[in-house]
Formats: sequence, C-alpha cells, structure tokens
Amino acid sequence: MQPASTELAARTAAVISEMKNLEGPLIPILHGVQEEFGYVPQETLPIIAEALNISRAEVHGVFTFYHDFRHNPAGRHVLKVCQAEACQSMGSDAIAAQIKQTLGIGFHETSKDGAVTLEPIYCLGLCACAPAAMLDGQVIGRLDADKIEEIAEEVRK
Repeated sequence: MQPASTELAARTAAVISEMKNLEGPLIPILHGVQEEFGYVPQETLPIIAEALNISRAEVHGVFTFYHDFRHNPAGRHVLKVCQAEACQSMGSDAIAAQIKQTLGIGFHETSKDGAVTLEPIYCLGLCACAPAAMLDGQVIGRLDADKIEEIAEEVRK
C-alpha cells in the first residue's frame, strides 16, 4: 500500500476530526470518507487506524465486511438491485441478469463511460413490491423489462 498524498491525508484527517469523539466512530468515519471521496481509498485505512489507535487489520475487516463501502469510485449513477430472499422469490435473479446484460456490467462494476455502477443490496424493505431496486437513492418496485429499459435510458443521460 502506497502512502497517502498530502491532500488525501488532510481531507481524511478532517473527516476523522469531525467524528473521532463519537461512540464507535469507525463506521461513521468510513461513511464520511466515502462521502468525501465517493469511495474509501485504500490509502486512508492506515490513517484511520492510527487516529483511532486500532490495528489496520481491524479497519480493513470492517471496511471489507460491509457491502456499502466502495473500493473504487462509483459512476454518475448507482443502481442497487435487491438480492434478498423475498426479491429472489419474485424473480430478482432473472431481473439482475437482464440488467447486467442491458448495462454490459456485473455487480461491483462501473460502465466504461462512468455512467453507472451496479451493486447488489440485501433488502430495501419493499418486499411487497418485489423485485426491487434503488437508483441514486430512489426506490423502484415491481421491476420488469419495461422498467429496466427506463432505468437504462436514465443512466445513459
């Protein structure tokens, strides 16, 4: 792992200083870093560990455990497709396959033009409207082929 740039270190330190005194600050700090950079750069993990006086392994373990933390910058749009049991029982596997084919990317990937990042999510709370997804924070229920085409048009704008 290469050392963090001065700017990256300073921006990370600013996030840490805002949240360091919270009870259980690691997860809020990781969220804050992701908000600051659009993802959590690997170079920030040792800075966080040192500031919190915990091991790099602990920071890395939390970072890699939670699906919401990105390892790379996201696209202009983020599409999350529910993969929980209720959505699976209503056909989310086929919907996800169709979305992957339509967008030309898989889960945890960003399109080459930077338009969209596709991520799995494990329950949006829309079980009665399954299969479901979320585009840029906006939930979408009862996904079907027509809605997938609408989503594809929206993210290509």
